[in-house]
Amino acid sequence: MNYYRITSITDPYFAKMHRLMQEVFPPEEVLEYSLWEEPIQDPAIYVYVAIEGEEVVGATEYRYYPHYRTAMTDFTIIGKPGLGIGRFLLKHRERDIARIAAEAGSEPIGMFAEIYDPYQVEHSFGGVTPMNPYVRREVLSHIGYRRLDIDYVHPSWDHKGEAVEGLNLCFLPADEERASIPAELVYRFLDEYYAALPNKPQAWLDMMNEIKTHNEIALMPL
Repeated sequence: MNYYRITSITDPYFAKMHRLMQEVFPPEEVLEYSLWEEPIQDPAIYVYVAIEGEEVVGATEYRYYPHYRTAMTDFTIIGKPGLGIGRFLLKHRERDIARIAAEAGSEPIGMFAEIYDPYQVEHSFGGVTPMNPYVRREVLSHIGYRRLDIDYVHPSWDHKGEAVEGLNLCFLPADEERASIPAELVYRFLDEYYAALPNKPQAWLDMMNEIKTHNEIALMPL
């Protein structure tokens, strides 16, 4: 299996990855094909696929913010069971983020991720067993992710300005004993992360205003 970076929508592996995204994610979570052209060329955004033969069997996108000392996993896709794709992507991503942070002279404090909450919203993820939201949630809990104690929504990636619900914003702290993170960090991170989406739903604005009323946001078990 190869860990391969995609930096252009003209790369034939991009079309295969985008098709895989459409198969497993709901439409509001998938950026339209042509709108990938600019962000995928951003050197600070890392889009990698797992290639088995000539087939894209998994994918992950992530970024690292040295000024916040945090990473963000945008998405992880496991396209087939029984190939060890999840572990493969996890270890390669860990090593790459460690390299990126070291080159920036930064010591990471953790990583954000948005995780579907199957107890709020049902979604089949294209019927791919490893993508089952109950399975994913338990796996991420085992890895060490914790749920931020906020009612979380985010703007839809289809640019329609709708609020996407049924997710938790989670954090994987480098220090396993960490019980909270600064609310200012959460606010500034989300404000920067979603700056690319001009249409913000009122529910998102309300959530952001609520975050500003706190000093710390508790990290809760998944």
